[in-house]
Amino acid sequence: MSESEAPSSPPRIEEDDILVYEWVVGNGSGHVDAAASDLGLTADRVAAALGRLGDLGLIRSDPSDPGGVRAVDPDAAGAKLTAPLRASIRRQEEQLNQVHQSLDRMRARFLDHVPGGQDGTVVAIPTLEEVRAALNRASAECQYEVVSSQPGGSGRVPEAMQEALGRDQALLSRGIRMRTLYHHTARFNGPSQAYVAAATSLGAEYRTAHELFGRLIIFDQKLAYLPEKSGSWGAVEIREPTIVSYLYEIFEQTWIRATPFSDAAQDGLERVAKEIHQTIVDLLAAGLKDESIARRLGMSLRTLRRHVADIMDTLGADSRFQAGVLAARTRLAREPSAQSPDNT
Repeated sequence: MSESEAPSSPPRIEEDDILVYEWVVGNGSGHVDAAASDLGLTADRVAAALGRLGDLGLIRSDPSDPGGVRAVDPDAAGAKLTAPLRASIRRQEEQLNQVHQSLDRMRARFLDHVPGGQDGTVVAIPTLEEVRAALNRASAECQYEVVSSQPGGSGRVPEAMQEALGRDQALLSRGIRMRTLYHHTARFNGPSQAYVAAATSLGAEYRTAHELFGRLIIFDQKLAYLPEKSGSWGAVEIREPTIVSYLYEIFEQTWIRATPFSDAAQDGLERVAKEIHQTIVDLLAAGLKDESIARRLGMSLRTLRRHVADIMDTLGADSRFQAGVLAARTRLAREPSAQSPDNT
């Protein structure tokens, strides 16, 4: 194999190879039959191990003993074995740099012709791939802070969260402050608990609230991203200072009232459940539909309807509408006037 060619797969070392190599090292030199006898292996297994060790450059023929072999220093063998891999990596790094240089030139032209230019106010990003590219670019250019609101409490996929943790770690390692709001229901979600614990140990901050205003990400109080309203995977990029400042203030007001993240068991399952139950009663009394309540609390519609059924049973109501009326009449709702009907 020439140095310009990388092996098709990393070399494998079997248990037999280790045993035979150790025997050769201990004996200084040796033959197949002797190794097989001492190690309790068949001659074929020893011969196969010696063949693999020879391919890896870990043994060589013993010039003073015809048919015998001697061990080679693994560091010496490794340098030769890894040389093709290193050469291949260098070539790929050069190709990667060339791609990045070309993309940098294209990016400047792309941003120059995006509606509004690089200082544009509001730009629609239609596809998920482009949204990811925009977020990655914003993360790389971020200088001091990222804040986000991430509604939802039980739909987090462990694999996706592991990928997100890698991105967050890159930001936190640069000293970027990171604050994130979740729904209270995230405290019941195992993957969320593990993710928050790992990211918190790196310096990130997390709080939860019963209700959130929607999904939002803001970089350096200058650049904000909102989901596209049609429910697609697109997003809207906002650079207009007044709008970004307004969105940041909404985040800050919610952050101040939110609770530091802790899993439901640590915080007391019964107390957390009662808080969620009471919030549902409040929203029922305010006249919200099931879909709106579920969305605002970050839970599935099925879970929300189980809570509503329990509330109706407790109040002796025959319908969710009657449950809302009874909740208001019996003052189970804290302050219905503080809630606004949402018939979306």
